[in-house]
Amino acid sequence: MKKFTRLFAAAVIAASTSFQAMAEDLGIVRLATTTSTYNSGLLDYLLPEFEKKHGATIQVIAVGTGKALRMGRDGDVDVVMTHAPKAEAKFVNEGYGVDPRGLMYNDFVLVGPKNDPAGVKGSQDISQALGKVATNKALFVSRGDDSGTHKKELNLWKQTGVKLPFGGYREVGQGMGKVLQISSELQGYTLTDRGTWLAYKSKVDLDIVSEGDARLFNPYQVIVVNPKRHEGLNTKGAETLSKWLVSDNTQDKINNFRLHGEQLFVANAKD
Repeated sequence: MKKFTRLFAAAVIAASTSFQAMAEDLGIVRLATTTSTYNSGLLDYLLPEFEKKHGATIQVIAVGTGKALRMGRDGDVDVVMTHAPKAEAKFVNEGYGVDPRGLMYNDFVLVGPKNDPAGVKGSQDISQALGKVATNKALFVSRGDDSGTHKKELNLWKQTGVKLPFGGYREVGQGMGKVLQISSELQGYTLTDRGTWLAYKSKVDLDIVSEGDARLFNPYQVIVVNPKRHEGLNTKGAETLSKWLVSDNTQDKINNFRLHGEQLFVANAKD
């Protein structure tokens, strides 16, 4: 009788554990994000813990912000993580996204050849720095892909008053890592987020030539795709991921993430 009782109890515990695992299984969650969060290694650092805890598989689609938001509009993903505030506000205001949450920030930097042919190095004023690039007809490699970085770059050129394209301006339609490689090969200047720069700086023959301007601030948000717009979305998985990313534990992990000994992102969900 005691043996039967033990076996019955074990079966009940096993069934309960199995049911709990099934209840927590979030399945596949499709995340469209920027190349910067992917290239930096941040997602590889963060997501395995979430997948293990929630029985989820996160399918990361690393594209520019513009394409990530279009995928959200089309219902091709469940959640987006991007860094273009105006485009994100439009995405939410038009009813394509819900529950936007501030996540973290880093900054942009202007990088260029180590011999700095445009004489930019040391300038903290980004308008002045870009103006020197254009005035000296130096090569500038633009992503040209409607990414958050591309949107920021175009806005900065507009503030500078330089009419595009000038003689040395080249749009290549590539992600940030590839653009850094092209800039290195052609010895041109480019605008990059600091996270991708730190991931690639040992692989390219470039230096930071301008940084620190307040206009180079680069905030990231996570936004759930509106389930009222499309059927078949994994909204439960998207919402669980979004809340987990802004939780105290994950925010601490974001702050502790280092590459080459340097902090890449500053968590600011509570700000």
